Amino acid sequence: MPSRLDSGGPTYAARPSESTNGRPHTATDEREPVDLDRRPLTAPGNKHNISLIISQDDSDPDPPKRASRPQLLRSKSEYTVRREDSEQADEEIPEWGARHGFEDHYQSEDIISQLASNWYMYFTEKRHETTGQPESPNYAIEDWRMRDRLKTVSAALAVCLNIGVEPPDQLKTNPGAKLEAWQDPFVPPAAKALEAIGKSLQAQYENISLRTRYKQYLDPSVEETKRFCQSLRRNAKDERVLLHYNGHGVPKPTASGEIWVFNKTFTQYIPISLYDLQHWLQAPTIFVWDCSEAGNILNNYHRFVEKHEEEEEASAAADPNYEKTKYRSYLHLAACAVKENLPTNPRLPADLFTACLTTPIEMALWFFVLQNPLKTSITPERAKKLPGRLQERRTPLGELNWIFTAITDTIAWTSLPRQLFRKFFRQDLMVAALFRNFILAQRIMMVYGCHPQSYPELPDTHQHPLWESWDLAVDLALAQLPMMERKESEGIEYEYQSSTFFAEQLTAFEVYLARGDAMQQKPPEQLPVVLQVLLSQQHRVRALILLGKFLDLGPWAVHLALSIGIFPYVLKLLQSAAAELKPVMVFIWTRVLAVDVSCQPDLIKDSGYNYFASILNPSEALAVANSDEHKAMCAFVLSMLCKGYRPGQSVCNQSNIMTYCLVHLKNEENVLLRQWACLCISQLWQDLPEAKWRGIRESVPAKLFDLIRDQACEVRAAVIHAMTTFLGIPELTDEVARIEESIAWMLIDMANDGSPLVRKELLVFISHFVVRYENKFIVAAYEQLAEEREYLLFPPKDDGLEHKMGLHFTRPENRNSDGTIKASARGLSSDTVYAACWKHILILNVDPHPEVQRDATIIVDHVHNALLSSPVGIHAQTLMDEIQRRARRSRGHRKQPSTSRSGIMGTSASDMSPPEPSPSILKRTASLLFQLPSMWSGETATTTPPPSSGVARTSSQRLRPAGDWSAPLEQTDPTSASAHYHVADEPVSGRFKDRNLEERPSLPLPSTFLDWSIEYFREPQMHPSEAEEPGSTEYNERLWRRSRNENILRETQPQKHYAGSHKWNNQLCIMKNGAQPAKMNFHQYEDHLAVADDGNTVHIWDWKKQARLNRFSNGNPDGSKISDMTFINEDDTAFLMTGSSDGVLRIYRNYDQAKKTELASAWRALTHMVPSNVNSGMVFDWQQVTGNVLVAGDVRVIRVWAAAYETCVMDIPARSGSCVTSLTSDQMTGNIFVAGFGDGAVRVFDTRLRPQESMVKKWKDDSDRQWIRNVHMQRGGQRELLSASRNGKVKLWDIRMDSPLRVIQATRDTLRTASTHEHLPVFSVGTSAHIVKVFNFEGHELSRMEPYSSFLQQNRGAPISTTAFHPHRMVLGCAARGDQHINLFTCASEKPEAFLNAL
Repeated sequence: MPSRLDSGGPTYAARPSESTNGRPHTATDEREPVDLDRRPLTAPGNKHNISLIISQDDSDPDPPKRASRPQLLRSKSEYTVRREDSEQADEEIPEWGARHGFEDHYQSEDIISQLASNWYMYFTEKRHETTGQPESPNYAIEDWRMRDRLKTVSAALAVCLNIGVEPPDQLKTNPGAKLEAWQDPFVPPAAKALEAIGKSLQAQYENISLRTRYKQYLDPSVEETKRFCQSLRRNAKDERVLLHYNGHGVPKPTASGEIWVFNKTFTQYIPISLYDLQHWLQAPTIFVWDCSEAGNILNNYHRFVEKHEEEEEASAAADPNYEKTKYRSYLHLAACAVKENLPTNPRLPADLFTACLTTPIEMALWFFVLQNPLKTSITPERAKKLPGRLQERRTPLGELNWIFTAITDTIAWTSLPRQLFRKFFRQDLMVAALFRNFILAQRIMMVYGCHPQSYPELPDTHQHPLWESWDLAVDLALAQLPMMERKESEGIEYEYQSSTFFAEQLTAFEVYLARGDAMQQKPPEQLPVVLQVLLSQQHRVRALILLGKFLDLGPWAVHLALSIGIFPYVLKLLQSAAAELKPVMVFIWTRVLAVDVSCQPDLIKDSGYNYFASILNPSEALAVANSDEHKAMCAFVLSMLCKGYRPGQSVCNQSNIMTYCLVHLKNEENVLLRQWACLCISQLWQDLPEAKWRGIRESVPAKLFDLIRDQACEVRAAVIHAMTTFLGIPELTDEVARIEESIAWMLIDMANDGSPLVRKELLVFISHFVVRYENKFIVAAYEQLAEEREYLLFPPKDDGLEHKMGLHFTRPENRNSDGTIKASARGLSSDTVYAACWKHILILNVDPHPEVQRDATIIVDHVHNALLSSPVGIHAQTLMDEIQRRARRSRGHRKQPSTSRSGIMGTSASDMSPPEPSPSILKRTASLLFQLPSMWSGETATTTPPPSSGVARTSSQRLRPAGDWSAPLEQTDPTSASAHYHVADEPVSGRFKDRNLEERPSLPLPSTFLDWSIEYFREPQMHPSEAEEPGSTEYNERLWRRSRNENILRETQPQKHYAGSHKWNNQLCIMKNGAQPAKMNFHQYEDHLAVADDGNTVHIWDWKKQARLNRFSNGNPDGSKISDMTFINEDDTAFLMTGSSDGVLRIYRNYDQAKKTELASAWRALTHMVPSNVNSGMVFDWQQVTGNVLVAGDVRVIRVWAAAYETCVMDIPARSGSCVTSLTSDQMTGNIFVAGFGDGAVRVFDTRLRPQESMVKKWKDDSDRQWIRNVHMQRGGQRELLSASRNGKVKLWDIRMDSPLRVIQATRDTLRTASTHEHLPVFSVGTSAHIVKVFNFEGHELSRMEPYSSFLQQNRGAPISTTAFHPHRMVLGCAARGDQHINLFTCASEKPEAFLNAL
């Protein structure tokens, strides 16, 4: 058959080495055209294309020079043919070319750039660490909403001035402070002055809160005070009241806290005790005390509250019907402490404290001018008249007010505990304004010797650094005052220059986000400022973008933002139609809802959800590059609106959201959008029958089925989740049952999905399906038990015809002549979806992934419990007992296995014992049914039961020509001891929790997939991961590993010539493994050696230190073995992939760390496999460059699994009746792979072609039909392809040739194992005569060694069980059967210690 590959001439000829920046050249370096006169003898097109035995290679040592290429970005040893360092002399170390035409083929710019830029790690996704198990939140969802929101509804302004009369204990200076509420009380007419002060004070308070009802009480008497206090409480009911007390015209509060008012005739000062005041006002209250020694009031107030409470308790104890009066909660703001008098400075207002609390901007301007050390013509009075209105942010006064709010908010935010901040600054407008202004009072009054007091106490903030920003803003505003005055008086043109305060604060916030403070979760000071900036259209987009970046930091950032009060702002912005806000608003809402789903009612209010529904509309374009991702976020927001919230589901189902999602299911670009479109549908119709009927009308299930082969595991799992929530329409009509059955039929095949995440979700679906149709599953389970017993009573004489039996097993007399089951023998569940589901549940019951297996056992136990409780429970119990008894008996009288596979042929069918059910397949948390005594009459089962016949017979031992079975079986070696299983701990997945066997199994299983998917939006998306962040520990470790890898490559490349011509019998070390080594694999760069024994234990060694690092069980069942192992992701942090003869692949992370080893993934890569000790149970080849794993064995196909998608992407017909015994592939592009077969054939496949046409070359010598032990194509070096068959022949191939380049008779004994070095021109064979031989590619035997055997196990005739070369170094490992030692050899001439130390 002509080759379909590039047939250009190969470039084997040696070339002088050139180095680019100290790096050895690679196969991808640019080359000169090949001179055809110097083509090798064996090149295609040459007339001398003949096979040579022990032939020599013709290569010209002196070709023309070539231009060097720029250095590639990466060094990836698997892909490239390495060159030596330029320091080496040309004549000493010739350069090596490459076979198969690869060298020309891989000059393509596409391949070079792909290799340079693409480097993927596999099985490192979040799903591999968690298997869809959400993290238990490491944050508490705080209640940021202020449920106990209070309003200050009424206020009494009590002003005790008695103008003109000085109180006896207050000495007034002359001149002294006299302004009250910015009014001069001594401006005639005196009678009107008090009234003017009262009006002015009320106006100042109204600037703070207009909604509060104010009442002035000017120079009140005791009776009047009592009356207005009681009236305040009566009108306010349970809301807060304010009492403002100005005591400048009465004595100071007494030591016991009494305050003073007048008698009716103003002849006496009358004290009012705090006890009485509390009795009149009750709670909640806020007090403002503007008088000297106000601290006395605060010191005594709590004492009287406690006294009231004691009396209330006593009254309640005496009278059960007594309704207690509340005396808490109360707030106090007092002008000064005990023994402090109010300032009397004539340049200050007399009510300085009130001025700070009610007119903060005017007071701050006044204070700024008084404190300004520079000479200026501006007086406090002029400054106070800064133009503008407080409510208009574009005017000078309004802007300062806005800045002041931001600064005082920020000072409070950075100084107060979060709870207090929310209580004072977010609960009540009046309280927030007073406490904000109190911060200013602290600053101003401290300068004049007063220390304002508060309850609860606020920390001292008068030296907060933000006050400097405030002074700057005031200074800049006042600097423009003269021009603004001239504009007013003279009409000149002048435009006020706005402050840069907010722009600068946003820049500071941006700096914060870029620095480590954000990563350390240190709250940003600028957050309250960002909140204020959202009010401004000018800075809004920038502020929202920065806010989005902040929320992206994680749930802690979302909580901070919510607790500071961001929510009302972003809710209000949903009413904005501004297109530029849409992307960032979607992002912000996504982050908020991912952390706190309690915002659902807010989205329905004012139809806020329409904002997201309109963006989700496929016809709506967003002005961002990743609009699909934003649409996915909209689907997420709407999913969250519906999640467990019926009103949300109702409004969403009245819109076209479901229709939009259906369109997005077809979006091939964005995985997240497809995933959340499915999940949105799942939430739209969960527990909502009308939405499910709408889904039926719109053919939603059928459209979802288009995604069950989706490349993304998350999308496939989301489809199953949507189908799970679809189940359960209350009226179970025939139509509904038919639809639900068809859904089950469609999903059932996903039991073979490569992703544990998908299989777990499938079990959730099945558990709902079981609950829905429990009776039908009881019938299926009963008939399965009957079938199981039938299988044990009438075992099949030939398992090979089983494919004709359909789903069920039955004895021969119940079958028609064509093998189908007679109608009379069919059970009720025959050919139903329930029987099919039940068989799949039983298969998942022995799933290789512990979480899938655990969930399946819960379903099995639930159904068996229901079966035993049903009317047929007694019969089922009898069946179970009989099956258990017979299975135990068959295990007790087991015949010895035949000595070879061909032995099956020589045994008459009647003599063969029935195939033993493989009980060990049901290891792990085996079904509770077989462990709890309560479920069985009499005895407790101590052994695990046989699986259902459906499980035991998932594979067939097809009969083959005797030539197929010509491989000797290892277990028949006289020296082989029986393999040991489960002698070490078996690693489980990341968040695996074992099943509590005390709990009765209950269905349906809860799904964690939605909660796990939500976590995506809680994780930072805008920031590079830790490993990609320059300077991070992970990044530095990665750099170090890359540098180390480069050094190893540079160091080992010059060894080719030496290794191919020197002896390999220098013994490095001997390591006692503790178990029979059956497979070995060296890591490319780490000093790790993975060793598998002939059971299911993996041992990890540090071969340089000869220390065992770890040992764990691979979990494959008894009777099977580990067929193959390899390291993946070797350039960085490697994982270990193992394949066992039961068709299962497992991937382990942290494989070298005891107690930390975890299962990253596991799946049955080959179905229809029986656990066996035959070498070809399963073979696989991992391609790092494509992320594909090729799997083959005792089946008719070579299966290609894609690690990135965890699906089978291709089934390539093996084109042979024989089993595949070995696989190898071109590790540079992964396009070409080679398979060796049990009948001696070697076939070459090209994965770029259609599966049916992918076999591009077949080599088969009918005179040499010998089991191929090994085929291997080098990763580097000359890219030689070798095949070794058990008769000792090793052949070198070029995939463009029809016959071998060279045939080497490596041994006359049986060849048991063969290994080829990845880069050096050497290969080794292990023979049945206890000898390991090393050859070079020219066929010269370099060495022969006998592995060490211990004194007690002197068995010089034991065959070699395994050999392995280190991929780069001159190290060969080998071991013999019947011995536990690993032997390492090298061809280096140094002593072992010196060699190891030099590495």
